[in-house]
Amino acid sequence: MSSKQTSWYSNVNPNVFLSTVILIGVFLAIVILAPNSFDLITQQLNQWVTDSFSWFYVLSVAIFLILLIYIAMSDMGKIKLGPDHSQPAYSNSSWFAMLFTAGMGIGLMFFGVAEPVMHYVSPPSGDPETIQAAQQSMRVTFFHWGLHAWAIYTIVGLSLAYFAYRHNLPLKIRSALYPLIGKKIYGPIGDGVDTFATIGTVFGVATTLGFGVTQINSGLNYLFGIEQSPSNQIILIVVVSILASLSVFLGLDKGIKRLSELNLVLALILLLFVFFAGPSIYLLQTTIQNAGQYISNLFSMTFNLYAYQPNGWIGGWTIMYWAWWISWSPFVGMFIARVSEGRSIREFIIGVLLIPSGFTLIWMGFMGNAALFSILHEANTGLVDAVQRDSSVALFEFLHGLPFSSVMSLLATFLVMLFFVTSADSGALVTDYLTAKSENSPTWQRLFWTALMALLAIVLLLSGGLGALQSATMLSALPFTFIMLFICWGLLKALRLDALKMNALQAARITPRAIKNPRSWQQRLGLIMHYPHSKAEVDQFIQIQVLKAFSSIQTEFERRKLTVEILNLDEGLKLRVDHHNEINFEYQVISRETVPPSFMSDAQAGQPVEYYQAEVFLREGGQNYDVMEWTQEDLLQDIIDQYERHLHFLNLVRLPE
Repeated sequence: MSSKQTSWYSNVNPNVFLSTVILIGVFLAIVILAPNSFDLITQQLNQWVTDSFSWFYVLSVAIFLILLIYIAMSDMGKIKLGPDHSQPAYSNSSWFAMLFTAGMGIGLMFFGVAEPVMHYVSPPSGDPETIQAAQQSMRVTFFHWGLHAWAIYTIVGLSLAYFAYRHNLPLKIRSALYPLIGKKIYGPIGDGVDTFATIGTVFGVATTLGFGVTQINSGLNYLFGIEQSPSNQIILIVVVSILASLSVFLGLDKGIKRLSELNLVLALILLLFVFFAGPSIYLLQTTIQNAGQYISNLFSMTFNLYAYQPNGWIGGWTIMYWAWWISWSPFVGMFIARVSEGRSIREFIIGVLLIPSGFTLIWMGFMGNAALFSILHEANTGLVDAVQRDSSVALFEFLHGLPFSSVMSLLATFLVMLFFVTSADSGALVTDYLTAKSENSPTWQRLFWTALMALLAIVLLLSGGLGALQSATMLSALPFTFIMLFICWGLLKALRLDALKMNALQAARITPRAIKNPRSWQQRLGLIMHYPHSKAEVDQFIQIQVLKAFSSIQTEFERRKLTVEILNLDEGLKLRVDHHNEINFEYQVISRETVPPSFMSDAQAGQPVEYYQAEVFLREGGQNYDVMEWTQEDLLQDIIDQYERHLHFLNLVRLPE
C-alpha cells in the first residue's frame, strides 16, 4: 500500500498563517497609501500610552524580576524543563552564545557607545557634561540593558519551555495559558495569541533590519566611502536576508548555532581590543564602580517614574526600552526555550538572567567608559557631535581614535552584519514555529518568513514608514504585557502543583511491606552486582516478569472498580490507572542504555560494553533505579509504593489552601 502523499501546505496552521499575512498586508497598504497620517496617529497613541501607562510598564517589569527570583530560590527551581531524567541538548557555551546573539547582540553594537554619550549630554537629572553626568549615564545604561531586560525574556522563555518539554504541549505562546483556559488554547483564543506574537516578531525583526542597515551602511561609508543611500541599504537588506536564508536552510544546529558561536568569538575579540588599546586600568575601575552603583540602586531605579519632576525623559528611554523588550519577548523567549530543553528551572533562570546580563554590563562598561574617557580626558568633542548627528556612526567614530581603526571598523561592520543574520534567521525560525502545525516544517515555510521580513523592511524603507513600524511595534507591547501577566499567573499555578507533587513523592509515609524478601545476603549481593550486557536480556525481563506483575495489578485494581491499561511502548511497558478528573497514575519500565561501572571486568579491559537497565519511569520521567532481576513480588510492592505516593499527592492537591 502506497503512503499518502502530503500537500506542500499540509503543515501550515491556516488560522495563524493567513491572518498574520493578511494583517501585515493591510498594515503595508495603510503605510504606503497614507504614511503621514499613520505616522501621526501612531506617534500620538505612543505618547498617550507613555503618559497613561508608564506606571503599568514599570510595575509589570518589576513583577517579572521578583517572580523569577522567587521561583529560582524555591523548590520550584529544582524542576526540570523536561522529564526528570532529561539532559541539556547543548553545551553551556553554545547555549549562552545562541540566547545572547538572538536577544541583544545587535543592540550592543548600536548602543554600546551611543547611549552612554547621549545620557552624558542629556542626563535624566542634574547638569549635563559633568563627572556626575558620566557616572549617571553608565548607571542608567546598565539599568536599561541589565537584569530587567533579560527578566522579560526569561519569563516568556521559561513558560514556553516548561509547558512544552514538561507537559508535552506545543512550543507556542498559547501553551503558556494552558493552566488558565485548558484545552481552549487549541481554539480561536490560542490562534489569536499566536497571531499576535507572530506579528510582533515579524515587525520587530523587520524594524531591526530596516534601522540596522543604516549602521552597516555607516561602517561601509567610513571604510570604503560607499554612499549612505536607500538603494545601498536595500542591497544590504537583500544580502543579509540571503545569508539568513542559508542559515535557516542549514537548520538550528548547523546554521544558527555555528553563527552564534562565531558572533560571540568576534564580539570578544573586539571587546578585548578596546580594553587593551584603551585605558585598561580606568576601564576596570569605572566598570566595577558602575556595576556596584547599579546593584546598590537597583531597587530605587526599578520603581523610579520621575513622578515629582516630569521631564519626558523616562518615556523616551526607560518606557521605550521596556516596551521594546516586551514586543521582542515572544521571539527571543521562544528561541531560548527551543534551545533550553533538559535544564533545571533554577539553572535556566540563573543562566538566562545573569550570564547575558553580566556580559552586557562588561560590554557596556568597557565601550561606554572608553568613549567617555576620550571625551572627558582627551577632549574628543568630535565623538559627541557625531553621536548627536547620527547615532549609527558612534561606534566607528569611537574606533577611529584607537590604533588599527580601519581593521577594527571592518571587524565591527562584519560583526554587525552577522548579528543581523542571526536575528533574522532566529526570527524566521520562531515565526515558522508559531504558524506551523508541528516543528517539522518544509524549507519553503522558513524561507517564506525570511523573505517577507526583508520585503517588509524594504517597502517601509522606501516609503519612509520605518518610524511608523517602530511605533506600531511599541504599541503592541501594551496588550502583550497583559498577556505576560496572565502567563506569570498560569506558570506559578502549574509550578506550585509540580513542586507539591515532587515533595509529596519524597515525603509520603509508605506502609511497611507485608512480605519480607527471603533472599540471603549473598543472593542480594549477587543481584545488585549483576549487570546485563545485552538489550535482549532486559527486553525479555520486561516482556515476561514485568508484564506478569502489571497483569496482576490490573486484575486487582479492576476488582476495585478502577480502569487500568497496560500499554506497549517502543522500549518497554506502561501501566496507567485512570483517575478520571484527577491526575492519572503511570508506572513504566523502560529498557534504557546506561554507562557501565568502571569496576566491571569488560570495562577495565577497554572492551566496548553495552549496558542496559530496566529503569522505572513515572509521569515526571526516569527515577534512576533499576528493577532488573526483581521478583514479581518486588515489582508489585514497588508499584504499590509509588501508587501510595501518588495518592498522597492527590490528597494534598484536594486540601484547601
